[in-house]
Amino acid sequence: MRHQGKKKTDEKGVRDRLLEAATALFAKKGYASTYVREIVTRAGVTKPALYYYFKNKGAIFCAILDSAVHLEKTILAEVLEMEGPVLDSLTYLYRRFYQGVIEQPDLARMINNLISGAPQGTPTYDLEQFYDRMVDAIKTIYLEGVRKGEVKEIDVDDAAILFLSLLDFCLHMDLVDPESSDLERPVRLLRIAFQGLAETGAPDHRPQSQLERS
Repeated sequence: MRHQGKKKTDEKGVRDRLLEAATALFAKKGYASTYVREIVTRAGVTKPALYYYFKNKGAIFCAILDSAVHLEKTILAEVLEMEGPVLDSLTYLYRRFYQGVIEQPDLARMINNLISGAPQGTPTYDLEQFYDRMVDAIKTIYLEGVRKGEVKEIDVDDAAILFLSLLDFCLHMDLVDPESSDLERPVRLLRIAFQGLAETGAPDHRPQSQLERS
């Protein structure tokens, strides 16, 4: 029994090392410029070991993204189960995703490059689902805030784009310049978005035609 348990542990270790090695290389070099021999060398295993767990390079690529999908679903499920003010839910959402980036920077960089970069001959994979799932979660949170009278009733798509844009921008900054990483930056910006910048009672400087249409 102990022998079987050790074997399963060892197998999991090999598979995990392959995934970690491939993620780091895909993040740094891109999919097309990464070769199987580099992945196995970095993981400290042989090619037969890779082909035991994955059919080919494309299969390991998809397995990495599948793990990212699972992580995103887990985080969003946690957030949507929360009770309390909408600002608290969105703040928690920001913190959880930032925590994921800190813990798995190569995965975050790999996905960011795939979404924002040019196609690299990667296997077909629905990358838009990452964005769509996040938008749907933010819209759900915001609409609950509207129902409870915590936030204004505006176009919920605009609200989702605003909040997601803040997160995307902060994540991009930290991936480009890790030394400037700031876990609290998106939270501060989120609070500013909630509070607004205009002083109470400040004059409205919009053109007269816009004021008339208001």
